[in-house]
Amino acid sequence: MSTPSFLLSSGTSMPMVGLGTWRSPPEVVTQAVQDAIDIGYRHFDCAHIYGNEAHVGVAIRDKIQEGVVTRDELFITSKLWNTFHKPELVRAACETSLRDLGLDYLDLYLMHWPMAYKSGNNLYPTCPDTGRAAFEDIDYIDTWKAMEELVDSGLVHAIGVSNFNEKQINRLLCQAKLKPVMLQIECHPYLRQKSLITLCYDNAIGVTAYSSLGSGHTPYEKPGSYPLLQHPIVVSVAEKYGRTPAQVLLRYQTQSGIIVIPRSVNKQHMHDNFKRIWDFELAIDDVKAIDGLDCNGRFMTMKAAYGHPHHPFELGQNSQE
Repeated sequence: MSTPSFLLSSGTSMPMVGLGTWRSPPEVVTQAVQDAIDIGYRHFDCAHIYGNEAHVGVAIRDKIQEGVVTRDELFITSKLWNTFHKPELVRAACETSLRDLGLDYLDLYLMHWPMAYKSGNNLYPTCPDTGRAAFEDIDYIDTWKAMEELVDSGLVHAIGVSNFNEKQINRLLCQAKLKPVMLQIECHPYLRQKSLITLCYDNAIGVTAYSSLGSGHTPYEKPGSYPLLQHPIVVSVAEKYGRTPAQVLLRYQTQSGIIVIPRSVNKQHMHDNFKRIWDFELAIDDVKAIDGLDCNGRFMTMKAAYGHPHHPFELGQNSQE
């Protein structure tokens, strides 16, 4: 059974379950991606900042050479990091990801964040006096225009954004020649983001959820009185359907049309996340019960970039939107 797909506004189909690679150590991610391809995964979510794209690329190359999969069967996403927002740096940044991944094109390229950091070799430039990120005055609209040229040149098939808020999406829609086909955001029962998701659907923008299982390994915020996978409501619903809490949370998202990219390097977990979420459907009452866990609880706050005029989450810091 192939995984269901989401039809992007660009006309490309994107598998609704992908393998996330954030925080997957380079020494294990190659085997994890190889295992995932053997299981049936065809969608892989990558980023330059993850520091492991070359190791992902080795797995892709090996599986193509083995004849297990062809390039056109795969859907590969990468992301433009904050230190490459200068329009003249965008193409080279994309080409670096392509080279590391061993690909001729990306299926989807996302602007990772709307905030520009100081350009240079340091991916996390900091201000000595504050310890926070060193910013650069670059409008994400100008960065987006450079990303549009990547589509025109054939380096990427579609472009989108990540971690944008509603004002930023609306502003982008008003000024973009190519509309974003995808928004990738943190999304789980503690942070439903219903208004933002509705805006996307109203404008034919797909939504990908990261941290859909609650991001137990995140070094950032920890909202909720329980870890999400251990919340009594989630556990109870899982018992009702004879599934794991993780499978329930993934089904909860995909049932409403949201793409998920759970991270794992465990072959059994990858199998269960991919194979065991399509043969059941959550009842409306169960969906409402999980909806009720929403507490605007964000794990990924990106506090290091507080004070940036384009920070998407910091209240009172969106004056330039």
